[in-house]
Amino acid sequence: MGKTPLQLLQQHQLRVTKCRKDVLKTFLDRQVALTHADLEEKLKDDFDRVTIYRTLKTFLDSDLVHKVLDDSGATKYALCTHSHEDKTPHHHEHVHFKCEKCGDTTCIDEISLPSIELPKGFSKKEISLLVQGVCDKCN
Repeated sequence: MGKTPLQLLQQHQLRVTKCRKDVLKTFLDRQVALTHADLEEKLKDDFDRVTIYRTLKTFLDSDLVHKVLDDSGATKYALCTHSHEDKTPHHHEHVHFKCEKCGDTTCIDEISLPSIELPKGFSKKEISLLVQGVCDKCN
């Protein structure tokens, strides 16, 4: 991705706050999907859980992060890596990989999901695919 937290906030036309910059820095440093609890643990000395939750909601609404499918039951979030230059809506239809050893979930943007035609009367909102195995760091 190569962008700084400040650049990402400016690109998405979001107000720059310390919490927003620190949450983005955490995503950029870790490079994996994170839960609210992961962020809260990392940033608990500076921000309360509600502030972190509101920051995640803002990022989700602004298409800066997306929700990630995971079998843990906890909602995880990952930074979006697509370009926002053309301002068209983006769908997060790519593969997610969860490592059985370290538990990290990562987006595999290089693999697109196939187009799925639903029966008449059905409308899709989201398509998710989770692949489980051992990541390159644990292998």
